[in-house]
Amino acid sequence: MAIQLIDVIFILIPLIIIFLGCELFTNGIEWLGVKLGLAESCVGSILAAIGTALPETMVPIVAIIFATNGAGHEIAEGAIIGAPFMLATLAMFVGGLTIFVASRRKLRAPSLSISPDHFRADMVNFVLVYSLAVVAALIFSGSGDLERGGRFAIAIALVFFYALYLKKMLSDKSSKCEIPETLYLLRPLKSRSKTPPSLPIVLVQVAAALTLIIGGARLFVSDIEHIASQLNVSEIILAFLIAPVATELPEKFNSVLWYWRGKDTLALGNITGAMVFQASFPVSIGLIFTEWTLDTIHIASMVFALIAMSLLALEMKYVKNITYKTLLISGIFYFVYIVLIIYESSGGSL
Repeated sequence: MAIQLIDVIFILIPLIIIFLGCELFTNGIEWLGVKLGLAESCVGSILAAIGTALPETMVPIVAIIFATNGAGHEIAEGAIIGAPFMLATLAMFVGGLTIFVASRRKLRAPSLSISPDHFRADMVNFVLVYSLAVVAALIFSGSGDLERGGRFAIAIALVFFYALYLKKMLSDKSSKCEIPETLYLLRPLKSRSKTPPSLPIVLVQVAAALTLIIGGARLFVSDIEHIASQLNVSEIILAFLIAPVATELPEKFNSVLWYWRGKDTLALGNITGAMVFQASFPVSIGLIFTEWTLDTIHIASMVFALIAMSLLALEMKYVKNITYKTLLISGIFYFVYIVLIIYESSGGSL
């Protein structure tokens, strides 16, 4: 069955809702950073990252608690490992494409302006905790007491490492958030448009933005599932490619807005901070409440994510900067993974 015009409209509506929510969110979260006196690195990697990562973080928790016949564990494992992979590959590619277009239009430089220490902290923590998740899948998968004990120990280590990372980000005083544009909720009030907003009104806008983002993402996933069923798209393609793209849209949209405006610390930190968070807490949930028995295709996605991030880290170490070209290269791993998924779903084996 072909896609009809009404299906396209139903896809565009939630995308518009998500985009509007992200516009409100980026503006509100910058003001929240100002009101709390936080550094840009903390705002991007903690406030923005956790705020936009919460919707997809709930997917594995709900799957484990409410799904039946063991299907919940498989859904949870797929959701847990799918999020960091999408951010490390597709989100980086979208960011690189945004910078390329903006730089060609003379709106910004082709290289990112970020703090090396901040980027290094995100990369070190992500590679460390996600590598432990791979080790757990290779060594401690299964239902035996030894395997459960090993997974539990790694889960505790992941939470501990994230606590250290959180402490480091919160103590960063290197670069405070600049005063952003007028808070959207105050713009209709011309007499108050130049008055700094109060913390409660900032929190109201952030909460409203998150509501739009979460609601739009849920609508988008529902519409994608409907269209996939009409086109008889393979369930594995839907589960590990289409749905994760939808749930990661908030991070992508937020970063696109920030990259376009030259706010690279916020843009990249939103992605890398979400990766650190999702490789810590959701993975620890998976390690404790599932057998963490991952297929080869799943482990391949984890390895791809680690390689993509290692390339960025190497460029920062030896070139002392990151350009849009390396971000675009990260997207290659996503498209290679698509080929592997299609190959496997057609009856092949890895």
